[in-house]
Amino acid sequence: MTGLAVILLIVGIVLLLLGLFVEAVKFLLWVGVFIIVIAIIAGLMRFIRRQT
Repeated sequence: MTGLAVILLIVGIVLLLLGLFVEAVKFLLWVGVFIIVIAIIAGLMRFIRRQT
């Protein structure tokens, strides 16, 4: 699960940066933000499960 969260985080950051630098593909900015949020939620879920 951690590997998936890390991969999602990296892909999200890449898409976020690509969306910032390329004006024609502005939707990538939002896709990157969405993927980063999913990665953070997955990481938090793993952290919470480890605590219980």
